[in-house]
Amino acid sequence: MQRKWHAAALAAGLWGAVMAAQAGTVTVITSFPKELTAAYKKAFEAANPGITIEILNKNTTAAVAYIRELPEGQRPDVMWASAPDAFEVLASYKLLQPAPEVVNKDAPAKIGNHPLNAPSGMYYGQALAGYGISWNTRYLTAHKLPEPKEWSDLLKPVYHGHIAISSPSRSGTTQLTVETILQGEGWDKGWAQLLEMMGNAAAVTDRSFAVPDGVNSGQYGIGIVIDFLALAGKYSGYPVDFVYPSMTAVVPANIALVAGARNIDEAKKFMAYTMSVPGQQILFEPKIGRLPILPYSMLKPPAGYPVPQDIAKRAKVQFNTELSGQRYPVVISLFDQMITFRLKELQAATKSIQDATAALKAKPNARGSELLAQARSLAYTPLVGADNVKNPEFLELFRKSRRDVAVAKELTGMEQLWSEKARANYVRAKQLADEARGLAK
Repeated sequence: MQRKWHAAALAAGLWGAVMAAQAGTVTVITSFPKELTAAYKKAFEAANPGITIEILNKNTTAAVAYIRELPEGQRPDVMWASAPDAFEVLASYKLLQPAPEVVNKDAPAKIGNHPLNAPSGMYYGQALAGYGISWNTRYLTAHKLPEPKEWSDLLKPVYHGHIAISSPSRSGTTQLTVETILQGEGWDKGWAQLLEMMGNAAAVTDRSFAVPDGVNSGQYGIGIVIDFLALAGKYSGYPVDFVYPSMTAVVPANIALVAGARNIDEAKKFMAYTMSVPGQQILFEPKIGRLPILPYSMLKPPAGYPVPQDIAKRAKVQFNTELSGQRYPVVISLFDQMITFRLKELQAATKSIQDATAALKAKPNARGSELLAQARSLAYTPLVGADNVKNPEFLELFRKSRRDVAVAKELTGMEQLWSEKARANYVRAKQLADEARGLAK
């Protein structure tokens, strides 16, 4: 039996985690880039001889699934990621344990109106993050594009084919950005804005890092990103700028002690270090570019560095972590079926709608306007309405494990219907928009 378990662990890629779970080693599962994790590993190990930090890098969604699948005693010690709703999901499955002694009491209780640490006491704010728009300044100049300031700017035809975003099913930070827009605008209006914006997208990438890397290099003109990915590029010397739209939120990036962790004392030391003055100062390094939780009076920020309290005062969204956690799997699935997997059809429909809009503005036609309105409704209406995501039974279905064959079958069937419906809607929307354009004579 023991040999079979070892073989299964190796096949599942778990053996590294098993070997790392030994005295003096803290296994940290995180979605953060190597530049950040390597800096903390080096600094912490230098300050704490005898303790080794083992980094297990996974995107946030995969990290949650990984922790859920491992039995107690074989899990990573620390979860470290941006998305608070992912921590809510882990807490709901009783996969986190409190560690209040790691909290730095010099940090504020709130950022804006948002608690820095989870009211449940299960996870803690270690850094702060806002969500917004980055752009390559040389790219915009070359293509004669204006600098965007608000999400609504990205709906304009001038930006068609110039925008990149990562899939929220692959990036916890993108999921937070999407959820921020949904909370700020409301479910139906928020999805309408997202769908029209994504109709201008050049790409939906499978990792959050691919968007800032593409903006840094000039592959993409504009990226929808979490602030630290853009600020790291800007302060590292790339021709990049960044803006926080008014419809944004400042939300803690979090750290938590995993339930069933083997090296609890060492893990707590690492968590406390990330919130200490030396640990917070690391966030300002050019390749990291994050916002700290400690007051700037205790740190040495670069000149002109964004002040999170100021951003929070301007932000129009008071992020609801509990709401985001409840509908987290629905949002990421719906985004993929309507956008990620149907991007070409959405792009084509959007281009036809934009062309028809311009033509009818120049030469109005009543019937053409009716057809255009129908096209916009088909292309930019979410396939799941606001009432559905308030239905506990509907939400509970998406919380169930897909390892259950019956659950997997039901969810896969539903998602397939969404994908097929999205395709049909976009194809029909393009046809209607093209017909409307033809009437503008």
